[in-house]
Amino acid sequence: MNSLISKDGTKIAYKKQGTGPSLILVASAAADHKDAEQLAEQLANHFTVYNYDRRGRDQSTDSSNYAVEREVEDIEALINEAGGNSFLFGSSSGAVLALEAANLLKDKVTKLFMYEPPFIIDESRPRVPANYVQQLNNLISEGKRNEAVEYYMREALGIPAEYLEYMKADPSWKSMEEMAHTLVYDGMIMGETQSGKSLPVDRWEVTVPTCVMVGENSEPYFHEAAKSLVGLLHQAKYQLLSGQDHSAVMMAPDVLANEMANFYLNLHQNLN
Repeated sequence: MNSLISKDGTKIAYKKQGTGPSLILVASAAADHKDAEQLAEQLANHFTVYNYDRRGRDQSTDSSNYAVEREVEDIEALINEAGGNSFLFGSSSGAVLALEAANLLKDKVTKLFMYEPPFIIDESRPRVPANYVQQLNNLISEGKRNEAVEYYMREALGIPAEYLEYMKADPSWKSMEEMAHTLVYDGMIMGETQSGKSLPVDRWEVTVPTCVMVGENSEPYFHEAAKSLVGLLHQAKYQLLSGQDHSAVMMAPDVLANEMANFYLNLHQNLN
């Protein structure tokens, strides 16, 4: 993998592949570049793809004073490496980080793709506890990485406790434990947007063409969140992906890649 140095000195590792307009992949919570490798391969048929490890994950380093702005600076460093502007794709909480980057970096982000930003704006599922980030911090500081992943699974993803023992048998659980400290980061990125309240109307001034995608089989709150966000952005489209759910990045990378390519090509043809 290649690497670059972000503004605060953090090393950001990335893999570059493909040709065409640049597209940076922003991973979800408890994921690194390996989780998006198949998606990156599909997208490389249409774009120059930058698939990177977010800070604190796999081959990227970390710093002691985390802030969401530091992760935006990481994305900005990748954009500069790509030539000064880029498309962004983010999934789940990574979609919200991509949205924050588009809001702060303005014309450096020229297209935005989001898959299932996990806002909770109604009563269709339990809210994430108000002290969620603090609880994660406590578990991490006590060295309880396994318990931190469990807490994230229960409270943020809403996975019933009886399924967690089965999930622990999968090799991916160990990988999530290694990244457990970064679950705090995604909790900070989400902030109060998982508290059951309406999305803030003046938080994101994003005017670039945006595609907010949701799987047909995903829980209702994903659909309501996406529709609400689309209503707040200037050039946003809600797109339903037939037969898909929240695991589409790993389980249906071809479907996601085709949707993004079609969105881009349709915009390009309309401009011409």
